[in-house]
Amino acid sequence: MTSTNSTQVAALKDKIDALRFAMFTTTSADGHLLSHPMTKQEIDAEGGIWFYTSTNAELWENIGAQPEVNISFAQPDDSLYVSVSGVAQRVVDRARIKEMWNPMVQAWFPAGPDDPHVVLVRVDPHGAEFWDSNDSKMVRFFAMAKAAVTGSTPDMDNQHGTIAL
Repeated sequence: MTSTNSTQVAALKDKIDALRFAMFTTTSADGHLLSHPMTKQEIDAEGGIWFYTSTNAELWENIGAQPEVNISFAQPDDSLYVSVSGVAQRVVDRARIKEMWNPMVQAWFPAGPDDPHVVLVRVDPHGAEFWDSNDSKMVRFFAMAKAAVTGSTPDMDNQHGTIAL
């Protein structure tokens, strides 16, 4: 990995590391976009984002046919929104499944890590877009209220950017 890429991976990780839940969007067999709530497990050193799923899940089938996906993260209380596009890989690696196993995963897969339907998905991101506000919730509220009353645009310390990977 180049130092530029490691810097970009660090920027992505900084934005989404604390965000556990995502909407994982795939393309169905009939060409429709479908979003599934998923729990992010980890972000590896190369920027790969890991999730557990089942071989019985529609998501598993969809990424087998069309691996281009989008993952959206949101932390509305902090006005942080991140959209990650990338290529999903279906991973059947029992050692890796066991290595990443945790009690929260056990809740969804009660048969444990040896369940033959438990598999992993790794998303190799090629880019991300984010919207972030440095203002407190109260400052954002008053800025929006003022804008609504005056007919102007809210004056807030917002950041919008992209991360190319």
